[in-house]
Amino acid sequence: MILSKHIFTLLCIILMNNLYSQEEISQDYTQSIGGSYLDIEMIAIPAGSFLMGSKTSEENRGEEEGPIHTVKLNSFWMSKYEITWELYNLFVNRTVDSMEPSSKGKDLEIEIDAISGATIPYVDMSLGMGTSEGLPVGNVTQYAASQFCKWLSAKTGHFYRLPTEAEWEYSARAGSSTAYYFGDDPKMLEQYAWSYENSDDTYHPVGQKKPNAWGLYDMHGNVAEWTLDQYFSEIYTTRNGVTQSPIEIAKEEYPRSVRGGSYYDDAEYLRSAARLGSNENWKMRDPQFPKSKWWNTDAPFVGFRIVRDPNVPKETEINKYWGE
Repeated sequence: MILSKHIFTLLCIILMNNLYSQEEISQDYTQSIGGSYLDIEMIAIPAGSFLMGSKTSEENRGEEEGPIHTVKLNSFWMSKYEITWELYNLFVNRTVDSMEPSSKGKDLEIEIDAISGATIPYVDMSLGMGTSEGLPVGNVTQYAASQFCKWLSAKTGHFYRLPTEAEWEYSARAGSSTAYYFGDDPKMLEQYAWSYENSDDTYHPVGQKKPNAWGLYDMHGNVAEWTLDQYFSEIYTTRNGVTQSPIEIAKEEYPRSVRGGSYYDDAEYLRSAARLGSNENWKMRDPQFPKSKWWNTDAPFVGFRIVRDPNVPKETEINKYWGE
């Protein structure tokens, strides 16, 4: 009888902890950065399942978008906007490293001094489009984007990383199954995205178009966005039944998976299921040898947004998520 009471009490504690955890993840929040007036608004993305990929009947569908398969994901947070030049330059300049935030998470502890710093760019990496307030960062490599996440994790005590391909598409769809999160008609894209049709060949301040149903802005267009995954054109053919939290940890520099399309792309490349792999031409004009691991010279149309994962990997595994 006494043993049964102890088991009952333990089960109650576990249940309460799980309920608290789910309640916590259901709340949006704003991440401050110690020593800076800048912050990052984070949107709570609910756990759930969705059909990843596109229907064979979807207009302009690519073969790499199929077959459709069911993916199940745990809850996480995603940044409301694409990361801006202002935010990224905090990482490049590192002047706020020693300044602690008013409150710091306890998900993990990393020595911030041990994190590699990005090189100062030797030319204007915006290629004349600007780095002023609210403009999304571009021309950064996937490694650089991941190292920003590692730096932010050290600053805040929370585990930040790039989204997986599956997390990105799930978040972009926000419960939809159409070509875009607002429907199938590309003529409506003007209201939701910067594309080749309306961008005047430049990116724009984040958050100017309508968000999706979960409150995320610029998931279509503006700058395309890095994900964690190595890009494999036929990876969907290897998935059977329900796939839990798929990820293809990158082991080769090329190609890496990019999602969302950009200001430089036609509407078909902005679809929720559209996939793109990076290539060496994105560094074509880099005069260095070896070429920079931090900067591209010919991909100002590629930036990133971040996720916070409440499930912190083991110490032996965590660097896989930061590109090391």
